[in-house]
Amino acid sequence: MPELPIETDRLLLRNFQKSDLDAVMSYHALPDVQRYLDWKARDKVEVQAALDTMIQEHRMHRPGDAISLAVVRKSDNALIGQVSLRWTDATAGQAELRFIVGPTYRRQGYAREAARAMLDLGFDKLSMHRIFARCAARNEASAKMLRDLGMRLEAHYREHAMFQGEWDEELHFALLDREWLRGSKVKELRRHMVA
Repeated sequence: MPELPIETDRLLLRNFQKSDLDAVMSYHALPDVQRYLDWKARDKVEVQAALDTMIQEHRMHRPGDAISLAVVRKSDNALIGQVSLRWTDATAGQAELRFIVGPTYRRQGYAREAARAMLDLGFDKLSMHRIFARCAARNEASAKMLRDLGMRLEAHYREHAMFQGEWDEELHFALLDREWLRGSKVKELRRHMVA
């Protein structure tokens, strides 16, 4: 299991705490976030139940287990979102990456930074073979971020489900361990190159 918190340039990824309720409520109750949650989170009671679950999600022993971490900005200690890995298949070594960033903090690279740290965790520490992620087809920012991380689009599910009276479209992206390792080595070489 990973040593926590996980530190990136601008973020700390740490376990959730009971005192995180108001911060989690600020983004969990939003309709564009709710479509991707495993639970209802429309009011404080439902968000408290979700938070209680996430507090317990810090180890992966068997498929179905998850590691859910609060994304905290180091500059002001603000909880700005969450990121998680859910182990989906033991035989194939697969996990799902999920991420949420509150509206105030979007389009600043925080989701990419947190997702990159979770991909490192999944591939390097947890020895996953394949990690996948989903996003709404309309969410161009998330789709671009997943592509920028090296994930490839594997499926576009058109009108596959109804959500709040509208047909939902979903994009599925994935990345293999050997692709992540190769991409990481290229990034490392670029950092050390001298012009």
